[in-house]
Amino acid sequence: MSRAYPAAPRVGIGVVLLRGDEVLLIRRGRKPALGAWSLPGGAQELGETAEAAARRELREETGLEAGALVLAAHVDSIHRDAAQRIEFHYTILDFAGLYQGGEAVAGDDVTDIAWVRAPEFDRYELWSEARRVIDIARRLLVVT
Repeated sequence: MSRAYPAAPRVGIGVVLLRGDEVLLIRRGRKPALGAWSLPGGAQELGETAEAAARRELREETGLEAGALVLAAHVDSIHRDAAQRIEFHYTILDFAGLYQGGEAVAGDDVTDIAWVRAPEFDRYELWSEARRVIDIARRLLVVT
């Protein structure tokens, strides 16, 4: 199924990776969010569980590993072109976990990585839905 102008929504997977009071953000190197800072993640592959997809995407995009993952939230990401046709449509399942190991390295379609504290979110122009999911993850994992 094509990612652009799909016949049906695609399943996307996101990961809120927490390390103390920091959350891992990545800068996207591909549409639909080219250049935007967001949570790591990507498309689930056929035959792959959602959690396996979360771990794979985290590893491919950042080189990092998470401990236990919990499903935190879902986000509907629908992007329309200038003619108002749906160019991209993802239903994103966001998992939350604590940093377990690895050295952060931008990989796959990621151009940059940052560990960020909540007061810095405005500087990264973080999408309101990402902020909402991060708040949920912090409550689920009891991180202050």
